[in-house]
Amino acid sequence: MKILQILPELNAGGVERGTLEIASALVDAGHASLVVSNGGRLVTALEAEGSRHIALPVHRKSLFSLLQARELRMVFEKEKPDIVHARSRVPAWIAWLALRGMDAKVRPHFVTTVHGFYSINGYSAIMARGECVIAVSHCIRDYITANYPKTPESVIRVIPRGVELAELPRGFTPHAAWLKTWREALPQLSGKAVLLLPGRITRLKGHEDFFGMVSGLKAVGMAVHGLVVGDTHPKKKAYMGELHEVVDRLGLKGDVTFLGHRADIREIMAVSDIVYCLSVQPESFGRTTLEAFAIGKPVVGYDHGGVAEQLRELFPEGAVPLRDVTGLVRATASILKTKAVPGLVGEPFTKNAMCAATLKVYQELIPKK
Repeated sequence: MKILQILPELNAGGVERGTLEIASALVDAGHASLVVSNGGRLVTALEAEGSRHIALPVHRKSLFSLLQARELRMVFEKEKPDIVHARSRVPAWIAWLALRGMDAKVRPHFVTTVHGFYSINGYSAIMARGECVIAVSHCIRDYITANYPKTPESVIRVIPRGVELAELPRGFTPHAAWLKTWREALPQLSGKAVLLLPGRITRLKGHEDFFGMVSGLKAVGMAVHGLVVGDTHPKKKAYMGELHEVVDRLGLKGDVTFLGHRADIREIMAVSDIVYCLSVQPESFGRTTLEAFAIGKPVVGYDHGGVAEQLRELFPEGAVPLRDVTGLVRATASILKTKAVPGLVGEPFTKNAMCAATLKVYQELIPKK
């Protein structure tokens, strides 16, 4: 097979990571892998693993981007891929227009992956127009069927995102040098249960609920410390200020630490007692929670979206109704008391399972050509 994936850019992110994982799986299986994007820091890694990258400005959310369709059609005609796999809306529209202008006898098949709960409109509808539409979770499949009824259910395939278990071994322990540095930098954690909330600093991630939970646990005499890990976008500086005010108002100044962006999230999860996902809007999948489960850490999260699917499968005692801070306190106290642990991560939540299922989709389409 010759597969061409198209996405806006190749920088950090779940879409980008999934693209590289499928590209690597294709090469390992003896197939040809092409990726079209505007480029980015992951291009080097992509090419090192045997794929080819073609740089085109398919990333801008502008009607002018559609003018790239002619050039992209020339790429399709030259490269003759069997399948074009679109992973984002602007590239999907450009690819769809490019494909429409080709002779049906040589036109590649069109596959899309719906990675999130996009706004419901004509612009987003392109993601439901693939010959096969991959949904990253069952809740995304339900979103497609509810909002784009013209998409036959028979063309939708649920393929959850997967983690590489070799990189996230159960019971993972950081190196001694890392642990020494960690303990010296954060002596305030000593003797306390460490509660970790990873994620960007935005109003959607449930930080205020997290602080309310820490306050509630303190009120019943539990020794806990909350860690907040995540980027603060320059436009979110004011909100970060609001969060510090909430911490001060609740009397948690010595009980909550903001760590900012960290590249060692695996290590931080490993030294935490519980990891949280408190997004007030449903996550389409929730990769960080799955990574926590993989290394054997309990997760407490709101019972909606893709995270709810993981909780039902791996750790039902961690599921809490949306915005129920009292429920968060109750679940946390119970888990700390019982030392409950999640089930083992296996199919369909592994990278190998995700790659195998995606390649199967490609193979199903090609004989129909």
